[in-house]
This record gives sequence, C-alpha cells and structure tokens, in this order.
Amino acid sequence: MNKNEIIKNNEFLKSVVNLNETLWLNTKLKTYNEASKNVNIDIAAIDDAELRLKKFASLIEILFPETKPSHGIIESPLKEIEKMKNKLQNSYNIQISGKLLLKMDSHLAIAGSVKARGGIYEVLKYAESLVIKNNMLTEDDDYSILAEQKYRDFFNQYTIQVGSTGNLGLSIGITSAALGFKVIVHMSSDAKQWKKSLLRSKGATVVEYDSDFSKAVEEGRKLSDMDEMSYFVDDENSRNLFLGYSVAARRLKKQLIDLNVTVDKEHPLIVYLPCGVGGAPGGITYGLKSVYKDNIHCFFVEPTHAPSMLIGMATGLHNEISVQDLGIDGKTHADGLAVGRPSKLVGKIMDYILSGIFTIDDNKLYNNMRLLHETEGIDIEPSSCAAFAGPILLESSKEGIQYIKENNLEDKMTNATHIAWATGGLLVPEEINNQFLSTYL
Repeated sequence: MNKNEIIKNNEFLKSVVNLNETLWLNTKLKTYNEASKNVNIDIAAIDDAELRLKKFASLIEILFPETKPSHGIIESPLKEIEKMKNKLQNSYNIQISGKLLLKMDSHLAIAGSVKARGGIYEVLKYAESLVIKNNMLTEDDDYSILAEQKYRDFFNQYTIQVGSTGNLGLSIGITSAALGFKVIVHMSSDAKQWKKSLLRSKGATVVEYDSDFSKAVEEGRKLSDMDEMSYFVDDENSRNLFLGYSVAARRLKKQLIDLNVTVDKEHPLIVYLPCGVGGAPGGITYGLKSVYKDNIHCFFVEPTHAPSMLIGMATGLHNEISVQDLGIDGKTHADGLAVGRPSKLVGKIMDYILSGIFTIDDNKLYNNMRLLHETEGIDIEPSSCAAFAGPILLESSKEGIQYIKENNLEDKMTNATHIAWATGGLLVPEEINNQFLSTYL
C-alpha cells in the first residue's frame, strides 16, 4: 500500500501522520432511521443478550461473590464529576457546557474494565451452547447449576483462547477459569506485566509475543483452529462480543433517569469512548444509538500514535489499512488502545452512526489521570483517560465547533450531558497506579 498516494491530497491525514491531536468528523453520518437500514444486527439481538445475562446472574453470583450486592448483574456506577469538569476548564483554558459524567466501567466487577461486558458475555454464551448441545441444560433451568463440579469437569475438556493487549485477556481468562475451562491468552508486547501475572495467578496460560495486537490475534486464532476442542474469542470480528457490549445502553438509560438527566432533542447526550480495535466502543455506540437515536452523539478517542479506527474509517479501507502503512509506529502508553489495524465488523457498522474520532497525546493521558485523582479521588488507567479529550476539544477545536454548528447544537450545549467512558482501572495494583500518577512525558 502506497503511503504517499493515500495522503498526498489529504491534508487531514497528513496531520494525523504528523501525530497532531485532531478531531475527524464522519461525513457518512446519517439519521438513525437511515443508518439502521445499513446495519445487519437486529435490535432484538441486544434484547436477547440482555436476557441471557439475566439468566446467568444466579451463576455469576456464586462464581464471583463480589457481585452479590447486585445479584449477579455486572454493572458500573455513573457519576457526575463537577470538580473534574472545573479542573479541566481551568487547566486547558476551555469551556465545557452542560454536565460532565463519568461512566465507571473502570470499576466493573470481575474484570475491572469495559471488557467485562463483552468478554464475560461471550464466554457465558459459549458455555451455554456446549451444555445445551450435550443435553446437560435446558433454557428453562436455573443456570446456577453450572457451578456444580460435573459441569466444571465437562468444561475442562475445552480450551478458550483469545488475543489481547490486556483487559480482554483478563475478562476472558478470569471468567473461563472460574467456569472450569482451560484458557490461553495470547498477549502483545505492549501488554502490562501485572496483567500477565494476574492471569497466570488465575490459572490461565499466557503466551507472549514481541509484536503487536494484530499478530497476537492472528497467532491465537491459528493455534485455536488447529484444536477442535478449542474456541477462539476474536476481538477483531466477534458479533457476540459486540452484543455483550451493546447491553450497556439499556442499563445506562435507567441510570440517567435515576440522576434526573433528560435526553431529548433539546438536551443532547454526548459520549466519548476510548477505542482500540473497536469492539467495545462500537458495541456500546450501537446500543446507545438504538436507545437515543438522533439525540445522542458518540465519539471514539484514540492515541495519536495508534489511530487505527480513524484511519480505517477516514480512508474507507477499514481493516485493509494499518497505522504502520502510513508510517505511524502504533506505540502508546495506552496499552488497551495500542492497535494498528481496526475491526472490519465494527468499522463498517460505525460508518453511518459514529459522529467522529478524537486523538490525544500520551502525555495528556497521565495529566488527566492526575486531575481525576486529585479532584474526585477516582483512579482509572491512563488509556481510560483518553475519553477526556472529547469534552476538552469539542467546544475548543475548529472541527468541534463545526460539528456543533452543523448539527444545530449551538443553543443546546448548555443543556448537554457529556459522558466520559472510563474503560479500565479497578484491578491495577496500587504500586503500578502510583507509578502512573508520577509519570510525566
């Protein structure tokens, strides 16, 4: 692929290649009714995923006692962070209209990240398919029986494998091992050592690679395909992961109502989601659009050194282009976002429903992490702090102001609700968190 041919007449991509922070606006964005005609995932599939998670709640409560207060439902808090909003405004000399909330998937039970949604769902769905196929369970049974030893022995015949930069590996590894599966996690070079150690302590086998995420996925898929008793969780192409993430939207709706937050034409909801390969933010975006339609505006946020989804969508090439093809190194401190090639499945679904993509410098990940720690006493991973690029740049960048104007939001921003989606952090060891807080680039 000729880098020069791709960017020679595209000033925007030249800026991206030069690692400038930016906002790409999606020119293919359509109204929800129009966009839904181009998506082949039925809304009923989200309902089915939500129902399945409710069925498994009794089992989850047994396997993971920390979920007892929520009766086996894995959900995260939604919190207004007014002190953080004020600090961001002062630190960056900007104005953020409306409210700023934090969706704390950083504190989801079991896996401590957004990956608890899709990853746990896919493992549970696979387990269900095996026992139903082998006449060991019916859909009318109480799924808590799957905690019995005979089921653990049955699952132990099978292996679940996944390629990961870290958090999906934790989600798949912890859940699979708890059910009794053998589990192998193929981890890229940028995965943090503490995540590898935690997985091994849970009984997972960790295979390390000197290359990036795409290679770990490729090798994991290849090895899994060679074993008929192995199942591969494909972060690049999994429909089940996508659906597991999408359930978040239905639950967010209730949380917003509980906080007395109105979402309608006069009260827009603007959501900022850190993006790696795209599965988690894509699934959440699809779910949110199905609930709020044209009253919600969803943006992804990527590191300047790994803007894979931006490049895939901006060129229309999706997974056929990588950041390395344009001479970008893909190396970032945001390990969960260190992806060189985006998901084909997600990019094509986002083509008509995603508002745009911000990029952020790595040094600001740590700056924003410190600000959140100091103002709200909340600790999240550096990669989670990518979300704050959205409210910082939306009303201060040329592209952001253009988006507000083109979408008739100028007189509605004071009524807006911004949600920064925190994607990981709960399981970070204290000494590692302290290192993050003292990191300056």
